Amino acid sequence: MISIEEKNTLLVEFLESQGYSAFPSNGFKVINLYSDLNAEIDSLYNGAALRNISHLGLIELKGKDALDLIHRIGTNSINNLPKEGVKNTIFTSEKGRIIGISTLLNFEDYQILVTSRANKQKVMSWIRKYVITDDVEVNDANTKYNLLELSGPQADSFATLICGKVVSDIKPDSFKIIHTENLLFFLVKLISERKFHKFWFLADYDNTRKIINYMQENKGIFNFNLVGEKAYESYRIEQGIPSAPNELNDQYNPHEAGLTSWIDFNKGCYIGQEVIARLQTYDKVQKNLAGVKFLEPIEPGKQFHLFDQSGEEAGKITSTNYSIKLNKPIGLAYIKNSYLRNGNLLTAKADNNSVNVEIHSLPFTK
Repeated sequence: MISIEEKNTLLVEFLESQGYSAFPSNGFKVINLYSDLNAEIDSLYNGAALRNISHLGLIELKGKDALDLIHRIGTNSINNLPKEGVKNTIFTSEKGRIIGISTLLNFEDYQILVTSRANKQKVMSWIRKYVITDDVEVNDANTKYNLLELSGPQADSFATLICGKVVSDIKPDSFKIIHTENLLFFLVKLISERKFHKFWFLADYDNTRKIINYMQENKGIFNFNLVGEKAYESYRIEQGIPSAPNELNDQYNPHEAGLTSWIDFNKGCYIGQEVIARLQTYDKVQKNLAGVKFLEPIEPGKQFHLFDQSGEEAGKITSTNYSIKLNKPIGLAYIKNSYLRNGNLLTAKADNNSVNVEIHSLPFTK
């Protein structure tokens, strides 16, 4: 039975009513494809791509001690975050392993944490574990809000078309409330993995539905498309973006996942701080996230381990997909540092099957 928090949102039902097919994904539904896969990928790389990311985990924090608590247990400095400020942080175990990564939005009277749906319950339990005498309330917010992401090189201009000149007034890693064209929402301005601005639209169901309609009706000459999970998953791996539960779980630490920019190495103690600091100080990180190109066709969904020519285990492939841009199957893998040379060949094994792979630095493509 699907729990209340995992039921379809009204937004997915609305998208289904527009003729798009939704597919189950870990207890909730997503749209895999809206139109043409190549067109959606082209919008991600060259245009303005709108993706429904309401299936991410949304957590609401209330109480006067909420910021202080997140500061104490997370990897980044949060306690002095101003109103309408945004900051990334990671929750790690005592061993420095990843519990979950989160982006915190400070509304002053409350905060919203955006994390993966796969790790949401873990993150909520982890925060509650350290609420002792603190004035902190942790609530599920997925039934309260919807979240859209607008990305791509044209996202800045397209957001200005939709929201007006206020877009240029919003500093990166901050947000403002927007009330325009009978739309009411919070606009969050972030920096994407390719260093362009990207935007989150946080709103209730009615306003989120209106935002989607308004964008579709006013896209004009923009290379604008709704983007489904099939296109995004190809883009994600091409860009080397780690995701839960594949790359972000308690088997790996932030150094290995390439998330050191989410850590304040000058702040005081947090859970896992000693281990993470020691890895940094003594250069003890033994493996890192890298890309692999498959030199032969593969069966989707296979779990691969990597070996060198002498049969020694070299790493583990965590995500695979067929890249439209590269015209071949590719993947993300945690690979031991001694093998991390561009073009180095390894053997990927799954069950009784063996496939040759070539190591590639991330991202695969700019």
